[in-house]
Amino acid sequence: MPQPLHVDEEGEELTFPVKLPDHLREIRRHLKEILEGEAFRGSNRSGQFLKYIVEETISGRQENLRERILGIEIFGRLPSYDTGEDAIVRVTASDVRKRLLRHYGRSGATVDFRFSLPPGSYVPRITRERSIESHPSFESSPSEASSRVQALTPDPTTVNAPASPPFMGTRGKHLWPLVAAAFFVSTVVLSFSLWQHVRSNSNRLAFLVPWSAIISGSSPTMIITSDPNIAEIQGFTGGPISLSDYANHKYVPHPELLTPEQNRFCNVILRGDKASIVDTPIVALAAGIAAERSRSVDVRGARLIQLSDIENDKNLIVLGSSRSNPWVKLFNERLDFRFEFDPSTTQEIIRNTHPHTGEAATYVATAPGWATGESYALIALFRNPNGNGRVLLIGGENGEGTEAAGKLLGDESRLRSTLAKCGLNQGAAGRNFEILLHLNTLAGSPSNVDAIACHII
Repeated sequence: MPQPLHVDEEGEELTFPVKLPDHLREIRRHLKEILEGEAFRGSNRSGQFLKYIVEETISGRQENLRERILGIEIFGRLPSYDTGEDAIVRVTASDVRKRLLRHYGRSGATVDFRFSLPPGSYVPRITRERSIESHPSFESSPSEASSRVQALTPDPTTVNAPASPPFMGTRGKHLWPLVAAAFFVSTVVLSFSLWQHVRSNSNRLAFLVPWSAIISGSSPTMIITSDPNIAEIQGFTGGPISLSDYANHKYVPHPELLTPEQNRFCNVILRGDKASIVDTPIVALAAGIAAERSRSVDVRGARLIQLSDIENDKNLIVLGSSRSNPWVKLFNERLDFRFEFDPSTTQEIIRNTHPHTGEAATYVATAPGWATGESYALIALFRNPNGNGRVLLIGGENGEGTEAAGKLLGDESRLRSTLAKCGLNQGAAGRNFEILLHLNTLAGSPSNVDAIACHII
């Protein structure tokens, strides 16, 4: 059955596949304008992804827009690839959503069509803002269209993603039987292996710091997950959010400086209380360790936290950096390594307030999230200055950094090696420390993770 095109009340309802040449031409012209615009100019991968999902949708092939098929068709993955380990489709989709918001934040009032990608879906929503017949000519260039909208916020830093593999033709119908079989087998094997690994690994990790310190005794443990929407808001507006504003539920910095269109986009971003994909494995790891000790953990999103939740006797596991979890700022005075926003580069850095011999004063990622380069992360265990419990901070300058820190804490062999390198033995549960990690990033995945500095605090 043909699928309806999403339109507003004034628009004409079309169906997928789109058969009218004029409609196809206008949709593709708008797609070309987006791909050649500033928001997508720095990422071949995200542009290729958007082009593919739009073309499949207007051709009536929405059944091909599934994670595994997209990984195979666009990125050349094998039919049996592990979507749990390889997040390239999810990461690229998230980047496409942000770039679309950035594009329409600058030129949203000048377009007849609007593309969006709903969370959790790879089928784009195409909205026809005004009648095509009333605007038969679509000759304005992207730069001319953008110049008609006054942008009051600084331009976000462009993410230069690595070049993508060559675009591959549609083969979804022929691949479905093979994909289905491979998916079933890999899911069964992966689920069983993961269950065995978590069960055996959690028992051993429970007796190593920082886990033995943070999940122990009579104190309950609360996990505060990061807020990816807040990180996105700051990237979109170009301004940081203070802890005071965040605690008082003021999530958009200087809304008076934004256009109505930009404020509307901010409100769209803030809908719901989404969790970061890199937080989920860390939460599962902590819950597994707690279960081994007949304990439980209380998991809450950063936006649901009040200061009274922190000022008590609970042990806290805080995920993310000060940009993705403003509650991290509450503990800065306790730390030598601090996440800070650098206005000159409009990115988050780690500042070393008490450099030891051979250490740098600042550690700056050479690549934003999802790009190729170097980054840094922090693992810190310390006393809660606002209560009687302990705090375990696990965060990176980008998502890859947080993921890398979480994976190290979940690998018994690597964790033991890192603790030994820092002089933290089995009796270190009562000590406070910080471990700075260096890592390489490629297409959303961390590698070559190594501890480059250890401070006992």
